[in-house]
Amino acid sequence: MNIAVQTRKAEEEAYADRRIPKGGDWLSREELEALTPEELVRRTTALKPLVAAHALECERLRRPVDAVWDAIRKTGVFYHFVPKRYGGLEFDIDSFIDAMLPIAEGCGSTGWVTAFCVEHNWMLAQFPEKLQDETFGGDFPYIIAPGATNPPGVAQPVEGGYRLSGRWKWGTGVMHADWVMITGMIPGENPPRQLFLALPAEDVEVLDTWHVDGMIGTGSNDIRCDDVFVPEHRVMDMGEMRMGCAPGAAIHAHNPIYRMPMTPFLAITAAIGAVGVARSAVDHFRERIGVRTMLGTTVKQNEKASAHMRLGEAAAKTETAEMILREVGRRNVALTEAAGSGLVSNEDRIALRAQVALAMDLCRDAIRLLVEGAGSSAHMTSSPLQRALRDVNVMASHVVYDFDAATELLGRSLIGLSPNTPIY
Repeated sequence: MNIAVQTRKAEEEAYADRRIPKGGDWLSREELEALTPEELVRRTTALKPLVAAHALECERLRRPVDAVWDAIRKTGVFYHFVPKRYGGLEFDIDSFIDAMLPIAEGCGSTGWVTAFCVEHNWMLAQFPEKLQDETFGGDFPYIIAPGATNPPGVAQPVEGGYRLSGRWKWGTGVMHADWVMITGMIPGENPPRQLFLALPAEDVEVLDTWHVDGMIGTGSNDIRCDDVFVPEHRVMDMGEMRMGCAPGAAIHAHNPIYRMPMTPFLAITAAIGAVGVARSAVDHFRERIGVRTMLGTTVKQNEKASAHMRLGEAAAKTETAEMILREVGRRNVALTEAAGSGLVSNEDRIALRAQVALAMDLCRDAIRLLVEGAGSSAHMTSSPLQRALRDVNVMASHVVYDFDAATELLGRSLIGLSPNTPIY
């Protein structure tokens, strides 16, 4: 084995320096009952300067900063999609976007992790009632958990549940997790199903593998476990959650949010970070051109038409992307309501995924326009603009935003061909 391979293997086997929450900082029932969507947004907006001030430290640590994470917990955002029957807020999609955008504007990595961990409580609300009673109704009024799906592990059926082994990538949220949600497949099952399994965080190992060029502060490290028993009530069919017919859809049938298809909602969740980062880039560029003098002249860049055009186009693309997210969120719920006890059609789910992929593309285009017009100093490591470009490029690499795949799927749907991927 050569030195490079040995070094890489040693790095992969190192354990990540994660922080399992101690708990005890939960909001009281009275505090939750008094918490409105407007107040929640006010709280996260007030945190934006703190989040931004720690953005460089977040990159250095390669995970969210503890003090920032604790402050986010205190706002109450993680109760957003916890069902009211368990004392949660059960707020809507628009207020979710409103509450998450300021955090993403302050730091793309912190905003990405926060939005996913809020949304993953919606995922927990899809599991069998016994698990929800165990968590929401027990010692965890909300959970902090990654939802790692690739590659799926091996879920061997045994009496009362499954023995799970595997190694999963992209563990967003795992650095402050008290639970994990990961996928497994039953060996030899035909047709194959992807199961979604929930485990306490202490049942898994977290490997220090998150060495990337963007979204550095998310700490989305690999997760590993070997022959861990997962009881049946902590398992559900991933395909049912994608379609909107997982166990929680019946348990919380009064609210269409819990019956809506997963993939469009997942796409919105991840794209909030891109809109927030693009918004921040627009603000930084607007400030920068007011002080930047063009080479060989005394002319400020904000006197140049080219700067006006870049700023205007980037702002329009960013605002359009946000409009798409909000409309997809509302339409996902509206289609669910219209379906009644049925399911949202494949065609509608495919279209919604493609629209959010377009929103991500618009954000990436907006940030690229601004960085290209901001001069060499924008590439200093202290500049939020270069970080925005690196972050959005990595965000856009998420499988749900594969623009070619999303548009191919939509095109096939429009001419009556069957889907060639389950990601919709």
